[in-house]
Amino acid sequence: MLKGFNSEDISYEILEKAKENIEQQALERFLEEKSEEKNKHLPKEGTLFNSRDSIAMERILGKNDLFPISYLQIALNISKSVCRISIRDSRGVVVGYGTGFLVAPNIILTNNHVISSYEVASNSIAEFNYQDDENFMPCPTYNFRLNPQTFFITDIKLDFTLVALNENITNQKCLKDFGYLKMSQKEGTILPEEYVSIIQHPKGGPKSVTLRENKVSGLKENFIHYLTDTEPGSSGSPVFNDQWTLVALHHSGVPNPEIKDEWIANEGILISAIVNYLAKKYSSLKENEQVIIKEIVPDIELPKENNTTSNGNDDEPLGYNPLFLGKDYEIPLPTLSKEMEKDTAKTEDGNYVLDYIHFSIVMKKSRGLAYFTAVNIDGTDEVKIKRSADNWKFDPRISRDYQYGDEVYTGNELDRGHLVRRTDPNWGKNAIKANEDTFYFTNSTPQHKNLNQKTWVELENYIFRNAVLHQFKVSVFTGPVFREDDMIYRQKYQIPAEFWKVVVMIKEDGNISATAYLQTQKNMIENLEFAYGEYKTYQVPVRNIEKLTGLDFGNLSKFDPMANIEATGIVITGPESIKF
Repeated sequence: MLKGFNSEDISYEILEKAKENIEQQALERFLEEKSEEKNKHLPKEGTLFNSRDSIAMERILGKNDLFPISYLQIALNISKSVCRISIRDSRGVVVGYGTGFLVAPNIILTNNHVISSYEVASNSIAEFNYQDDENFMPCPTYNFRLNPQTFFITDIKLDFTLVALNENITNQKCLKDFGYLKMSQKEGTILPEEYVSIIQHPKGGPKSVTLRENKVSGLKENFIHYLTDTEPGSSGSPVFNDQWTLVALHHSGVPNPEIKDEWIANEGILISAIVNYLAKKYSSLKENEQVIIKEIVPDIELPKENNTTSNGNDDEPLGYNPLFLGKDYEIPLPTLSKEMEKDTAKTEDGNYVLDYIHFSIVMKKSRGLAYFTAVNIDGTDEVKIKRSADNWKFDPRISRDYQYGDEVYTGNELDRGHLVRRTDPNWGKNAIKANEDTFYFTNSTPQHKNLNQKTWVELENYIFRNAVLHQFKVSVFTGPVFREDDMIYRQKYQIPAEFWKVVVMIKEDGNISATAYLQTQKNMIENLEFAYGEYKTYQVPVRNIEKLTGLDFGNLSKFDPMANIEATGIVITGPESIKF
């Protein structure tokens, strides 16, 4: 299923197109794996497993299909946790099926292309015990609604979704009656040449099992390939080794590129890869979500994280510097009204200005977003830092309840928009730490993915490039416009529709220049999934920003080239349109 589509527009065609894309990616990985195998020597067995490990030796040497009868009993027991997922649109119409399975008492794991978004999850149902009995008669089925409000994490690249379930008081069974499968961070639970079994709902039908019919051909980074001469498995099914340990999440068949509707392999996502993803994501989750992660993987190993916001150097002060442009040009932080101050998120010592390297932030706690950010940009001392994988995290100095986290950005077309641009504070000897500081959730705001393109980015790039090119310093204030009628998203998050920026610099003649800009995304967020129409950036008087935000920028209007212009704003089509 495609990420970010409107749940009302789910269709069989959309599901099939998503499936085709995933199958093509699986084929490319499979062929790449086969190519690599031809060009390298296989590792010695001693590097794959401990020679003193009798179980591992049996896994390698045990080639016969003779198993104790308990093997089938274990399979029957763990199969209880596997469910059929009924994918439904907002009208309750079934548009597709997938498989999922419990990994905690009330959390299921499935594919992202099965449950791609918060909205799709809200409409869908998990059906347990959808199977035939020993007389080939249908068993009673127990239905549970998905509950993304409690827990929802998804990722397109690893093609997985974890989502909570609601208990159903009309059922004769509780979720705990079905048990759950344990996810492990441990690697090496499956090896090439071994066989895997899959419990699944093929084509949405009654629960079935393929026992040791898939031979592992190889592992490719986060993925596993297993050869088969049968139909591809059902998306979202659990994949097991011979010890019935959960080793992978099935997500695609590998199509035969030469013969249509034939399959040469299956592909799954290694469970260890999913757990590693959760470990990296852990610091960016709210406390209740972290508790759930610990329930899913009690022994999860988390990466060491530096949560400090101190640069460890007393010679360079933290935060925005009002005298940054020169001792004769003090530009203080904008002031808040008393009512606005009451709605700020404060640290334990009562401060509401959060200082980072070269920038500061004031948070509006009732909205979980910044009132404003303030950054100093030094074009004379730029340090270029290559962008690596984003690692967003909560600022531990204030409550997570006052910071929008991943629960807002998952499964939609909203980006974590940087208020302070990542590159802006990257100067001086503490540039690396400054770069890291821009990835606190306090510095993010929900922005439609298309907002970060065209004019707004051109404006930001223009400011930054000129600061570097002309070797001058700039102070920039940025924030959202909060309105009472801002769209309410996922029942409790209000999404700002407009953003502003005030830029202060010293011109060549020694005078201050203060310019203000307003960007709207209103016509984009009215329909988050399908955005149409243009969005525009305006240069506006500083006083207009004060009226819109309630902030007081002191005497900056005196230095605003737009101060005496009657128009409410001028459309910015490029750098040449800007008035300084």
